[in-house]
Formats: sequence, structure tokens, C-alpha cells
Amino acid sequence: MTIKGVLFDFSGTLLRVEPVSNWLHAVLEQAEVPLPDDEFARCARLLEEAGALPGGPSPLALPPGLEAVWHERDRTPELHRAAYTAVARTVPLPREELYDALYDRHMTPEAWQPYADTRSVLGELRERGIPVAVVSNIGWDLRPVFRAHGLDPFVREYVLSFEHGVQKPEPKLFRTACEALGLAPEDVLMVGDDRRADGGAAEIGCAVHFVDHLPVERRPRGLAPLLGRIG
Repeated sequence: MTIKGVLFDFSGTLLRVEPVSNWLHAVLEQAEVPLPDDEFARCARLLEEAGALPGGPSPLALPPGLEAVWHERDRTPELHRAAYTAVARTVPLPREELYDALYDRHMTPEAWQPYADTRSVLGELRERGIPVAVVSNIGWDLRPVFRAHGLDPFVREYVLSFEHGVQKPEPKLFRTACEALGLAPEDVLMVGDDRRADGGAAEIGCAVHFVDHLPVERRPRGLAPLLGRIG
């Protein structure tokens, strides 16, 4: 099999969201809301357990009645915001407006850090003439994040679930991405961190390569090995 194009997942594959403690600290600082150290640590821990940070850890348990919205959250911006602010609201915070502020923070470029080998791998693919698309289950436009980190020139297409009303592992999203690159699925490699969601690309004939969703400092060369699969 000759790989002629590559699809990449976003969160946990090319970039990683900041830790929950950094996320909460940035929002409290912006809002000028002080919290004692022990209260801050408690809120950060509970927000992490609740799965309130998009791109962060999954919820330990969902609040009653939220299951349907949670599982469909990447289909529209409204569902995405509703799902994440709902789980965040299970954690008492000093001001009501902080829940939306937390959600807004995660969409900023400052909340994301590329993995150490993201730029070099994308650059190498461009040098080889291999087109790239980003295929993400997401409820907001991630293009500004790529532009801010200087990664946008390496990406030909963005295929985002909320723009198509379809989320991985549904085959339609992968098929749309292949068509956007002008390639047959059997000539495309999907790279992601989620065995279920990203593994759905295999259903339409794509090859699949998995990476581990780890903190940036713990995954210095998670992407580089895939270059060996592309001749």
C-alpha cells in the first residue's frame, strides 16, 4: 500500500490541551477572582474528575440526564458548549460567569501546545508532497489555533465534525476528508489517539496509525514513527 495522503486527529494527536490546573488558573486570573490554595486545588481536582476541560480527561461519571447530549456533543457548537459547561457546573465556583469563561479559554491558542515532533512531521510530509487534512470531533473552529502555532501552512483541509453534523467514527467524516484531498481511502493513512473514533477510518479502507494521548513532555516522538509507513 502506498500512502498518498494523511488524515490527523487534533487533540491528543497533533496538539495537547493545557492541564486543568493551568486552565482554571488562567480563567481566575483573567476574572480577578482569588481562591485560597486549598480551594483552588479542590476545584481543579473536581473539574478534572468531571471531565469539564475539552481535550482533557474524560468524566468519571456523567450527571443524570446528560448522557444523550454528551454523546452527540461534537455535532454542533451549541451541543458542545452545553455538554462541557453542564459538567463544569457540577463543581461549585465563586461566580456563575466562570463556567462560560472556562469554556471560552479552551478555544484559545494559548490553551494548546503542539507535541514536540508535530511541526517536523508535518513539514516532512509537505516536503514529500503528501497532503494533510485534520479530521476532528470538535464543536468549534480550530483553524486559529493552527495559525497561531504556525502549523496552518502544513494543512490542506480541515474536516470538523460540527461543520458537517457528523462525528467520528461515522464513515462519512473520513470519506469527506479523503474526497477533500482528492484521494481514494485506500491511499490514505488516518493518525489518531482514539481506537474507537479514529479507528472508524478503517471501515472505508484507510490504514490507521495510533499514538498515545499523553502530556506533551511525555511524548517527544509519538508521531515520527509514522513516517516509516510513508514511502
